[in-house]
Amino acid sequence: MYHSIAEMPRGTVMRSLHVPPKRFAWQMRLLSWMGYRGLGMSALHPYLSGEKQGKVVGITFDDGYRNNLTHALPVLNRWGFSATCYLISQQLGGVNHWDLDKGIPENPLMSEEEVRVWINGGMEIGSHTRNHLRLTSCSHAQSNEEISLSRPDLEQQFDTAVDHFCYPWGEHNETIQSQVESAGYLTATTTRRGRATPLDHPLLLPRIPITHHTLPHLFVMKILSQYEDNHG
Repeated sequence: MYHSIAEMPRGTVMRSLHVPPKRFAWQMRLLSWMGYRGLGMSALHPYLSGEKQGKVVGITFDDGYRNNLTHALPVLNRWGFSATCYLISQQLGGVNHWDLDKGIPENPLMSEEEVRVWINGGMEIGSHTRNHLRLTSCSHAQSNEEISLSRPDLEQQFDTAVDHFCYPWGEHNETIQSQVESAGYLTATTTRRGRATPLDHPLLLPRIPITHHTLPHLFVMKILSQYEDNHG
């Protein structure tokens, strides 16, 4: 689970959300050296369902920051990896408005044209709702609209399948999960920490958070050991 790929100065609020580009490049190179393939959620799905086995790592980016395109795409292409970027369908070309009241700096989101460059670069998009609301605090109708309409928003705009969902802030309950299922998504990712396996419910997938503080030794531990599983 990545968010922003950017170098941010000390003292930046929630600096942990930003992984420096050089560190991201090193992480992808290490995965390749260790024999792993980085995959977006559609390519990963057969492994999550138990149909396939192999040394694979799902790579996801939440929110759709422009720096994913500028700093992550060339690195992913270099190693032949794919990744899924979860987009907020009504906020393309905007900024992270949901963060600003916390003092987190403005961070531009990909525009429609930039999303097309991402897709044409061999990457995938998923849904992160229409407006990045806290779904568990919404009315039933509003949460259903955020979940179900973001999918056709993106599919019609980019002429591509959108089969994978990500809960904003990782917030969900049985009602929200049911709405995600009714909307036809194959998987949904949470912020619960851990390595996803075929034993996990496909709409409640855990992820390994990679942050500014994920230094090399910790990255290796997260990938190769039960470190994340024990912190979930």
